[in-house]
Amino acid sequence: MSDRHIFTSESVSEGHPDKLADQISDAILDAVLEQDPGARVAVESFVGHGFTVISGELSTENAYVDVANLVRKTIKDVGYVSTALGFDGGAAGVLVAIHEQSRDIAMGVDRGGAGDQGMMFGMATDETESLMPLPIAMAHELMRVSAEKRREHPSLGLRPDAKSQVSIVYEGTTPSHIDTVVLSQQHSPETEDSIRDIVKDEIIAPVLNKYGQFIKGDITYHINPTGRFVTGGPEGDTGLTGRKIIVDTYGGMCPHGGGAFSGKDPTKVDRSAAYMARHVAKCIVAAGLAQRAQIGVAYAIGVEQPVSLNIETFGTENIDRDEIIKRVKDRFDMSPKGIIEHLNLRRPIYLPTAKNGHFGNSSFPWEDTAPAADLKG
Repeated sequence: MSDRHIFTSESVSEGHPDKLADQISDAILDAVLEQDPGARVAVESFVGHGFTVISGELSTENAYVDVANLVRKTIKDVGYVSTALGFDGGAAGVLVAIHEQSRDIAMGVDRGGAGDQGMMFGMATDETESLMPLPIAMAHELMRVSAEKRREHPSLGLRPDAKSQVSIVYEGTTPSHIDTVVLSQQHSPETEDSIRDIVKDEIIAPVLNKYGQFIKGDITYHINPTGRFVTGGPEGDTGLTGRKIIVDTYGGMCPHGGGAFSGKDPTKVDRSAAYMARHVAKCIVAAGLAQRAQIGVAYAIGVEQPVSLNIETFGTENIDRDEIIKRVKDRFDMSPKGIIEHLNLRRPIYLPTAKNGHFGNSSFPWEDTAPAADLKG
């Protein structure tokens, strides 16, 4: 019996209100880590029409950040520079309410334990060059191209807010072809009549050219399906840190445990262990041990080693799965301290992760597959 099905994933642009909130939180994190790599940070952002609220925890020995000005700079860097766009970052009101990390939590973290309990997942699949699932890889690519075209060609009338969605027909676990592409792009009022053609020619076409092997027959397009998308960004909706966790990860192809990523320093295993799980899964696939791998890991607060480690290869393994688990345990230290040291996470590297997903970007250290050589046996 054929296992033919359609799988859909979405992405959102850097100008989407939730992604804007993520970038603000990670900009604050990076600014603190640049001065104090050992700082404890968990910062949340709430973006509304004309204002931003920053709250959370921050414990540092010597770092000082002008949070209000950094928030405004981040908003402007995304492209919200005028009330004509619905949001002027330079004039945004900023309320800051940050407190010190709980000493009860710090006790466990200080001795190398996890900053919280929870389970984290990571995956890799050989269906794309980046070892990411095809639907989310394409959805992110559409948003990258959208931002590039907006910045390089202002005359197109593109504005910062946008969402993409890609549906792929699968035969079992193998992607067959592109079924549907959905893209909603904020635009200036003057381009209302031409925005569909602009999006199809300037944003979608270059991405389809890159993934031409998956074009088989007609593709269904839904471009700005309401007909108009002038009001967007924080003028059209509120934004919250961590509200796009499926966009941030694998587009729904992999479970998501734990919590959100942005604004959290690497002692928070919500973030660092999810990065390590991706790293290990990618190394398994890159080493040729399986075509598809999913890592599940779980922690107890204040405890150094994970309480469980599971590796699923979905029947695609090329050696015994128990042997894969043994090689992973022998090669990788999954303690929070071990993860931080292996991936060198106490650095200001996090703002770029708040754009186009936390996985698949070769510049991120958890995307490095050099350790795959040690897994080959």
